[in-house]
Amino acid sequence: MDRLRQIEHSLVDIKDWPKFGAGDTVAISYKIKEGTKERTQVFQGTVIQRRGVGTTETFTVRKMASGVGVERVFPIASPFLEDVKVLKRGKVRRARIFYLRELTGKSTRIKEKRSFKK
Repeated sequence: MDRLRQIEHSLVDIKDWPKFGAGDTVAISYKIKEGTKERTQVFQGTVIQRRGVGTTETFTVRKMASGVGVERVFPIASPFLEDVKVLKRGKVRRARIFYLRELTGKSTRIKEKRSFKK
């Protein structure tokens, strides 16, 4: 099994993204190929989970679009990911915050972590 992980690690480049977790608000820029054309699209929302390890690690981002919840799963090692920006650090007590799916309006807000700079 270790040999498989070594081969997998040598084939896939994992970029150094900023540290983020469940509850954080992120903006993900990713490439979309449509025929011969290529464009960049930004998906901004709240991270509701991170799962997996190494090259198979993924994270799920949720946002509200026209009153409808939209979730998208991004592989960390995807070559289509261009940029990940952490906009806000959320204060949550769980690693997977699926309870946001049932909430609407102001109740979906997540408190922001306070950072003390001295």
